[in-house]
Amino acid sequence: MTDSEPLPPIPLESFAFFFDLDGTLAGIEKRPEWVSIPDDTKRALAEIYSLANGAVALVSGRALKELDALCAPLKCPAAGVHGAERRDAEGHIHRTELSPALMSKLGSELNLAIAAYPGCHVEGKGMAYALHYRQSEAFADDILALAETFTQRYPELALQRGKCVVELKPRGVDKGAAIHAFMQEAPFVDRTPLFIGDDLTDEAGFSQVNALGGVSIKVGPGETAARYHLDDVGKVQQWLLSLTKQQESQSIKTIISVGEDL
Repeated sequence: MTDSEPLPPIPLESFAFFFDLDGTLAGIEKRPEWVSIPDDTKRALAEIYSLANGAVALVSGRALKELDALCAPLKCPAAGVHGAERRDAEGHIHRTELSPALMSKLGSELNLAIAAYPGCHVEGKGMAYALHYRQSEAFADDILALAETFTQRYPELALQRGKCVVELKPRGVDKGAAIHAFMQEAPFVDRTPLFIGDDLTDEAGFSQVNALGGVSIKVGPGETAARYHLDDVGKVQQWLLSLTKQQESQSIKTIISVGEDL
């Protein structure tokens, strides 16, 4: 990770933008339903979406319906549940799902097991389960061990660690694979990818973007494969606003230049 190196110029017309949500576009809260995206960030995101001709996607552990609700009125391409569900620019949904019978069995078993850890809870995501312990961080090792027993019992599952959460998701899906899929499609194809995230769940995305010669940005502290760094969610908002102002400045210069040539 490069802490001191400034972010390179980002021409909106030639980049493809991929954003994590929690800890990147919005601050982390004790419970996921308490999270909201600041209005200035939503406006900047919508403007970048327009200026980049739609080459903007959310890549998050949240389900698609939550991403849409948090970003409304913007509805852009998105990969939810770490890529287990993905909506392309045409609006088509691609899903990697576990069987309904297995999901029902997992839900019952997980809720029964986590009851032994006060303050922890299970979040169902339709095709994955998240075990949250942000309100009881003393149980971090216990929750991780619990999740590991489920991956051993059910080979269809993969474990994904995050900030005060451990997720059980379909094996073979991650944010890197989701970004790779987007980059094969319009309007992302032939652009330079940029991905910004804050968590262990984002490392596969950073690695994929690096392999494609793109710009990977880590928010906050910690070892990472990302090549650039922003301190916190506030710095992300400032950077997004600077991108829109950069475009406004370029537009003004173009208008002046055209006027001088007339």
